[in-house]
Amino acid sequence: MAVFKMPSLGADMEAGTLVEWLVKPGDPVQHGDIVAVVETQKGAIEIEIFEDGVVEKLVAELGQSLPVGAPLAIIRAPGETREEPSDVAAPVAPQAGAEAISPVAKPVPPVVPTAAAPTGIPASPAAKRRAAELGIALESLTGSGPGGAIVLADVEAVARAAQPSPKPERGAYLAEMRKAIAAAMARSKREIPHYYVTHTVDLTAATDWLSATNADRPPEERLLMGALLMKAVALAAREEKAVNGHYGADGFIPSAAIHLGLAIALRGGGLVAPAILDADQKSLRELMEAMRDLTMRARAGRLKSSEMSMATLTFSALGESGVEAMAGIIVPPQVAIVTAGAPGAQPLVRDGQVIAAQAVTLTLAADHRVSDGRLGSKFLTALDAKLQTPEEL
Repeated sequence: MAVFKMPSLGADMEAGTLVEWLVKPGDPVQHGDIVAVVETQKGAIEIEIFEDGVVEKLVAELGQSLPVGAPLAIIRAPGETREEPSDVAAPVAPQAGAEAISPVAKPVPPVVPTAAAPTGIPASPAAKRRAAELGIALESLTGSGPGGAIVLADVEAVARAAQPSPKPERGAYLAEMRKAIAAAMARSKREIPHYYVTHTVDLTAATDWLSATNADRPPEERLLMGALLMKAVALAAREEKAVNGHYGADGFIPSAAIHLGLAIALRGGGLVAPAILDADQKSLRELMEAMRDLTMRARAGRLKSSEMSMATLTFSALGESGVEAMAGIIVPPQVAIVTAGAPGAQPLVRDGQVIAAQAVTLTLAADHRVSDGRLGSKFLTALDAKLQTPEEL
């Protein structure tokens, strides 16, 4: 028997609310299957399972706020006898005001859509369930979640407004996200000895190749400079392995795979950095498609747990407009983050002459427990070299 536990979905996550089970006892599951949905400050996350077997028992109840590592279910391996593991603790009590119900004695019935929870309106599963319980029409609410989606806090705010209490401020969802991000980044700066190296890269070759490549492509198939930058970062990480991996209780563990986290700004505020798995092995076309898909699902609040927990290195860019450079903060347990300022014309020296050329300023923030300025410089130099031969990316 194995215990399926609440995964860590980022350094800024301490707990998540279980809002939907997609399996029931007796169901077979395979590695990669989505078995539950958990709501966090960053939206609804689809939770995957990473082992084969049969669902023996659902330990956690819908509506519970569960800390990272709390047991969610018991999974029986094929051919294994029915014997509950000894390390399954009692489920964490539901949030204040929720009724404590034994998952065996009183299973939670599935939510049946009603007139109070119509389909077609972007809303998290928890918000739909609570709105149905309270008889609140979703179309009457204004969403504060990613992409304007209605989240649990929006429903609760309307419910509280009907009572004689001060009306809560709008943007509670984003405020909670900012609070979680601030706590994680403050911890990162306290515990990780950051160092920074910066390098300006001539983008003339990359810009010319990109223009020629996109000339005969329809808009939906065109590549962006961001795809070239990400591929170059992933390939450079192959050569300088000290920037790619995790640092934990046993020190630095380099990663053979390069799962590149992509920082995505959410509409209305907030930030997530889900991973593009095996970014170094993807073609530029595949990488561009993955970036578009990840951005769309991040802003809709529907990411997978693997995307939120498996990044080994993070890339963050300002896009086509903004300042020349920025320095990032490492996302634990990763050991590095690469940031890119906005590409634009900059004075460069070429053949002894100062010219104006398309360039981008890249900054590496890295963990001094794992690497140093010399290794960081080698990484950025390798990244630069990749961008000078864009046809090989």
